[in-house]
Parts: sequence; C-alpha cells; structure tokens
Amino acid sequence: MPAADAPTLLLRNIDWLITVDPERRIIRDAAIGVKDGRIAWIGKSAEISASGADVIDCAGMVATPGFIDAHLHSSFHLSRGLADEAGAQSFLFDRMYPYEAALDADDVRISAQFAASELLRHGVTCFIDPGNYHPESSVEGALSTGIRMLVSRSSFDLTKSVLGILPERMIENTDVALTRAEEVLQRYARSGNPRLSATASFRGLNNASDALILGLKELAGRFGTLLQTHACFSYSTHDSSVARCGMAEIERLEKLGVLDDRMLIVHSGWLEPQEVAILARRKPALVCAPSSSLHNGYGNFVMGKLPELMALGVNVALGSDHASSGIVDMVQEMRLACCGYKEVRANPRVMPPETALEMATINGARATPWANRIGSIETGRDADIVLFDTNRPEWQPLINPVANLVYSATGDSVRHVFVAGEQVVKNGRCVRIDETELYRQIPRTVGRFSQRLKVKDMVQLRWPVL
Repeated sequence: MPAADAPTLLLRNIDWLITVDPERRIIRDAAIGVKDGRIAWIGKSAEISASGADVIDCAGMVATPGFIDAHLHSSFHLSRGLADEAGAQSFLFDRMYPYEAALDADDVRISAQFAASELLRHGVTCFIDPGNYHPESSVEGALSTGIRMLVSRSSFDLTKSVLGILPERMIENTDVALTRAEEVLQRYARSGNPRLSATASFRGLNNASDALILGLKELAGRFGTLLQTHACFSYSTHDSSVARCGMAEIERLEKLGVLDDRMLIVHSGWLEPQEVAILARRKPALVCAPSSSLHNGYGNFVMGKLPELMALGVNVALGSDHASSGIVDMVQEMRLACCGYKEVRANPRVMPPETALEMATINGARATPWANRIGSIETGRDADIVLFDTNRPEWQPLINPVANLVYSATGDSVRHVFVAGEQVVKNGRCVRIDETELYRQIPRTVGRFSQRLKVKDMVQLRWPVL
C-alpha cells in the first residue's frame, strides 16, 4: 500500500468482522484501516503493516457496521415510567402529548443528549428523529455526542381526531406548520455537516390534513429528502382513518399521490389486503418498532406483514421508537423482531438473525440520504464501526457471531464505537460528553417539567412506596 494511502487508524486482530457488504462476508482475524474518516482497507490482520497508524487491538471482539435506528423520539427520553399499561389513545392523548407539550427547549436538549448517549453506547451511530417543537435543541443535544442524526420538525394541523384533542401548546394551522417545517429543512437539510440532515415529518394521518401532507411532500421533494410519518400502528388509528376519511391510512396516502420510495412509514402493522399490494408497488421504506408494539399491545406482530413485504422487495428498517417503551437498544430490538414474528407465524424459519442485522444496518442506511456512505463495512464508506466485547457469558461459545449478537447479546456488550473514524465510545463510555454530569442533570430536568405536568397522575405504582 502506498504511504499516501496508509491508514492513520488501524483496528487489528478483530476476532470476527461482520461486514454486511454485498457479499455478506464475515472475516476472521480481521483488520480495518481508516483514513480521513473513511474505510481505506479491509482484510486479514497479517496482511497490513501498522507503521504510522494508531492501533487498537481488537482481540476477542466482534465488529459490525454502526447501527441505524430508523425511528427514535429523542425528546421522549425522559418519559420512562410515564406511559405504561396504556392503549394507543391513552398513550398519546393522556400521556405523551401532554408530556411533550410540557417540555421547553432546555428539556429537549438534555433529553436528546441523553438519547444519543444511550444510542451510541448500544452501537447506534445514526438515528432518524420524527420531530418535536424544539428541533434546534434536539440538534444541539444529540450532536454534542458525535452521533449522526436526521432531525425533523413535527407537524400537526388538525387539533381534534376520533382519538382525542391535542394540547393547546401543540396546536398550529396548516400555514404555520408548513412554514416552520420549511425553516428546519432550510437550516439543516443542507447544513454542510456530514453528520446532520433533516426530513419533512407529519406525526400521523389522523391529525394531518390533506393540505399539510401535500405541502410537506412538496418540501421534501424540493430539499431532496424524505417525508416520514407514523401509520397503521394500532386498530385505533386504522379505525379512526376509516371513520373520518372513508379509507385506511395507506390507501389515503396512495390517493394523495405521496407514496413512493422517498417516504418513511413507521409501524405499518394494521394493513388491509389492498394496502399490502400498494406498499409492494410503491416501495416506501418501512420501520419495524418491536418493543413499542410489545409494550403497548398494538398488535403489529399479530397483524403485521413485514416479513412478506420484505419478500416482495420492500425495504424494512428497525427502530426503537422511544424510551417510554423501556429499552432503547437495537440489539434487543433485533431479537424482538426475529422472535416476535417466529412466534406469531409459528415458524422458526421466519426472520433469521441475518435479516434482523440487515434491518439494523444496510436497510436503515437506505432510509437515509447517506445510503452510499453508511450501513456496511466496505472500502470507501464512512468508518462507522461497532466493536463488541465477547469475553462475556452471552457471547460464549462463539460459533455463529450473527446468532450470538441477535439471540443472546445486548447493547451492553458494546466496547468501542466509531463515527466517521472518530472514537465516540471507548470502553463502554461516551468520549465527547461528561456522562456523570448528564446523569446529575436528568433528575433536575425532570423536576422542572414535572411542575408543568401532572406526572403523579401518569405514574402507575401498584405497590406501596414507604
């Protein structure tokens, strides 16, 4: 290798390198050379010189591409314990919308930094945020950790639906919602920061007018980005759409002419037969959010058709959704996706672990503007890399690293994480931020917004606290 091309960082003696490249190679005793934030070389450790490079010995480790969490509400990260045992209507209108309306910009900044730190510590190097009312604070908080993100400005313009009424602070008309969405796209979609971009977003079909959806689609096209939304995640939202519009949610998107491969649809569980055909034809990216459905009993595994849609060529990624469902750990989300569909299909061949890993990496990358830069470990791609410590009981014996990763590991076994060649997690701790100080700020932040929100009414402690 010419000296000018020699890597400046060398990850060496990797026990198992899972590339997720087009050939899906797994390389033993591997090395990855990194230069200028990109992968410059991949091969056997014995085949490359370490001269002049910073070397990290990765013996006893499994390397994967950085995970992409295709759906994570970073502003919801302070909501654990506030939305348990609640169906779709109560979850949204009694719990999460009031919680969101109570947050100020500083609350959102702390929440986003907390979310990004947990994502990174569990191997996520990029996430897609569906938006909130303080997107600039989301950017400030998340990017301080070194993660990649797609930010959005959440949009509603129908204050009342069959499910309930939005809090007053979240109510906007169509023109205001479109203007504020455009401001976020103008500022972030072409920011020049390689770790930051933006999408257009409406939170759900039942609180969005046709005019808002069409206007956001036009903005997404003008800025060359995605349009994202939640859809079909429960019987309640499905039934509400039929009651108000005379058609189901995917049918409505098709009628509006906005459904294409530049759209990202989260959940997509409650589908009518004709909607499966529509999705197979239009091929938007879909996001499976396993822990969210299991926590809230949405029925997306029982009713969902994601394995079949993938077989029909639809790109399906993976998302953790929000901390109010408990885990924010893509490793565990992979296991839930695989095992949930195996159980409801009564078929152990459905959703093998390789499929789940593709959903968390290359499929997620295809749902971003960075499809040619992230999602796999290939020469020329950005060096977004995760290293797992296998000197742990859940990783042993290590016969099939993909199976161990999906079926027995958790994100807690992540040792090191790199984003664009920068080490952002070292020995399981975030490098850029002071995590100890962050954990001091969290209870103070919760105490502040709790004064604006009746938190005690949301907490459902069933056992006595003395």
